[in-house]
Amino acid sequence: MKKFFLCLIALVLVFAVMVQMGMLSKYGIDPYFKINIPDRLGGENADFETVGDVRYRSRVNGNHFEFYQNGKWRPVFITGVNIGATEPGLFPGDLSISYEDYYRWFQMISDMNVNCIRVYTTMRPQFYNALLDFNSKSNNTLWLFQGVWMDEADINAFGDVFAQNEKIALDFISDAKNAVDVIHGNITLPERAGFASGEYTADVSKYLAGWILGIEPDPKLVLGTNQNNTGKTEYAGKYMYTLSASPFEVFLCRAGDAVIEYQTEKYGIQVPIAFTNWVTTDPLSHPNEPHEDEDLVTVNVENIKARDTYYPGQFACYHVYPYYPDSLSYQEDYIDYTDPYGKKNPYRAYLRDLKLAHTMPILVGEFGIPTSRGKAHESIMGYNQGGVDETRQGEMLLDMFRSMYEEDYAGGLIFMWQDEWFKRTWNNEKFDLADKRPFWSNVQTNEQFFGILAFDPGKSQAICHVDGKTDDWEGASPVLVSSAGNLYMKSDERYVYFMLQCENYDFEKDTLLIPIDTIEGQGNFQIRGTGVTFDKAADFVIQINGRDNSRIMVDSYYDSFYFLYGEQYRMIPLVSDIRTKNSGRFNRMMMCINYELVIPPSNRVIPFGQFETGKLAFGISDPKSSEYKSLSDFYFKDGILELRIPWQLLNVMDPSDKKIMDDIYKNQVITPADAGSWWVGACVEKGGTQISLKGSFTWKKWVMPSYHERLKPAYYVLKEGLKEFRK
Repeated sequence: MKKFFLCLIALVLVFAVMVQMGMLSKYGIDPYFKINIPDRLGGENADFETVGDVRYRSRVNGNHFEFYQNGKWRPVFITGVNIGATEPGLFPGDLSISYEDYYRWFQMISDMNVNCIRVYTTMRPQFYNALLDFNSKSNNTLWLFQGVWMDEADINAFGDVFAQNEKIALDFISDAKNAVDVIHGNITLPERAGFASGEYTADVSKYLAGWILGIEPDPKLVLGTNQNNTGKTEYAGKYMYTLSASPFEVFLCRAGDAVIEYQTEKYGIQVPIAFTNWVTTDPLSHPNEPHEDEDLVTVNVENIKARDTYYPGQFACYHVYPYYPDSLSYQEDYIDYTDPYGKKNPYRAYLRDLKLAHTMPILVGEFGIPTSRGKAHESIMGYNQGGVDETRQGEMLLDMFRSMYEEDYAGGLIFMWQDEWFKRTWNNEKFDLADKRPFWSNVQTNEQFFGILAFDPGKSQAICHVDGKTDDWEGASPVLVSSAGNLYMKSDERYVYFMLQCENYDFEKDTLLIPIDTIEGQGNFQIRGTGVTFDKAADFVIQINGRDNSRIMVDSYYDSFYFLYGEQYRMIPLVSDIRTKNSGRFNRMMMCINYELVIPPSNRVIPFGQFETGKLAFGISDPKSSEYKSLSDFYFKDGILELRIPWQLLNVMDPSDKKIMDDIYKNQVITPADAGSWWVGACVEKGGTQISLKGSFTWKKWVMPSYHERLKPAYYVLKEGLKEFRK
């Protein structure tokens, strides 16, 4: 009998451990009750502060986060990265990243001297499995900020979180509760288009730094909610309540309270909580903001309060970039601010201003610098949205971290860990095909290049580096033999490459022309104002004229920038003969960075902003070179000229399916057409020069892109620089 009771006790203890570890649901046993294992048995409670029945090991204290480790609370300045859910060839809803990739990335991220990661929505089980395994073995814990997404389709459809029987609000709370179960490894999510699914068994709750609920609030959604629900100004929950709140803030409070209550009651755990916000809906006034929607309405989380039964505390989370919205470049008190290092620093001025509006700690949940060739906004600091070298990216991010640290913020999360090929940008989204973006890399689109980890074309390495060497071209046949030399061409998912073995060409003095005929039925047979003519109508001309004056130009009839912003939007001056085919006019290729702005209250007018995106940058593009410059377009050495032209600068809308822009004036809209063979020529410009476009180039379609990973130089800048913020 004694042996029987000993065995019974052993079975009860085993059962209790299995419950605590979330191991029973896979066997069909209901795990929704709790068995507390005493600390002396080495249970989970040993890693948590315990107050009554509530455990927590992440909290806010003063202006900072603290983590409970080895029996004591340790203050931490948050340095982290946001992680996306996809890779080239797939949209975010495809959720394809493997356990092995996540595990490997976690090691790389940890080695970069960051301590946190953030995800915006529920990830696949592979993500949480990898995080649990990594943290179980690593000496440096990667803490997790878990987000809960909102349905943007419903936002656009209803414009009010309480409309349609509270569909947005109720769906959001339901997804948030599911996320709680996901974190505790205690749910199986059914297949659902665009969402993660599967069996979740990895309990990562001990690594949960906090909840960041929601997305950047759409001002019109906030305004619509507030105007349509004037009676919803109070909420008294079990753990959170409102004070002088707007209806939208009531919605946030209700969602936050639901998450805290669900996790507390079901699992006995609490973590800090925040609601995603951004400059657009911050509680500050921006008197010099030119866009009404960017200062239309506020969301103030100070109107959401926590009860004493919620122990870890609330924090504020803001997405803050140095170039957007425009108030950061025009608000007078920001642009006049000089930081302690003698530098004009409107970014830091904003951080300082925002901090005065809050009693709770502030985490900058997003800030980033894209390394794209194209750009969409400029900052007076030079911290632009695009057009930034990969080394400077790291230096700028580090400088913004320093501003947060010295302004006594809780920390910051870089946007983002990996590049994202599926993204679009407002100033060139008309020039590509939305449903084909993930299948090629558009270096003109800044949103695709925020990552610290690059996805470069090529299965294991790039097919070509612009470095003035011929080793990338071994075994290739020239597409053209000309008086200028032998011309070679090839392409990948990002560029069209050219290599010319030059003859009778002085790089410092001569101008080399490479005309390209890409579409039938249009183009120029001459360059106006010169003696240069072509035997086929050229749609583009590459002009190499030394290090600082080289560019690609487009037939004015085929200039999509002018068509969009001149003919359609009437934002730039109209030119009478651009509608004429074979005018001989070649335009410089431009990119818009802002529409005309009127700055209140003085009504100062900022003209339409543009820059020459067709201007080519001299330098070496090989990341292994000590002279590497990530934005390099061409290089010349010892008679070898190499250059790379982005697909979009050749009016290619989707290279994977060989789609180029059709006749834009005939169709009166930018629309795709099938690409045929291209014809190219090459010649040193001299008076009365005729160039024969007898070289032929084409490429093959592809279904899925090839790519490989590469850590940008910014990674190593951050790895070294972030050491200064470790306490």
